[in-house]
Amino acid sequence: MSVIERWHEHVARGDPALLDALIAENCVFQSPAVHSPQVGKAITLKYLRAALAVLNNPTFRYLDEWVGADSAVLEFEAEVDGLTVNGVDMIWWNEAGQIIRFKVMVRPLKALNALVARMAAELSRAG
Repeated sequence: MSVIERWHEHVARGDPALLDALIAENCVFQSPAVHSPQVGKAITLKYLRAALAVLNNPTFRYLDEWVGADSAVLEFEAEVDGLTVNGVDMIWWNEAGQIIRFKVMVRPLKALNALVARMAAELSRAG
């Protein structure tokens, strides 16, 4: 099963073990709201779990994807607080099939602001 197939399985099932197996120890997470890249598996898992809690509601769906040899771009859409969030997950992986870099970009600004507030609340709950 490819990295992207495993990613889609994780999103569909929400199984923490699937996500844990996908993320490399030295993974770098780039948030649309945080200037500095977040480095390491633990912080990447924290952000991705929070994002799943906030975005993975009945309105969430992937619209399209572009897959290369060791990277992919997945366009998504979801509603948050009555606003349509449109974004992309940019994912790179290593030869072992683990994600080494995950960048999220979101638009429009009003939706990003709503997402930032919800993510902050979720991250504070996660400790």
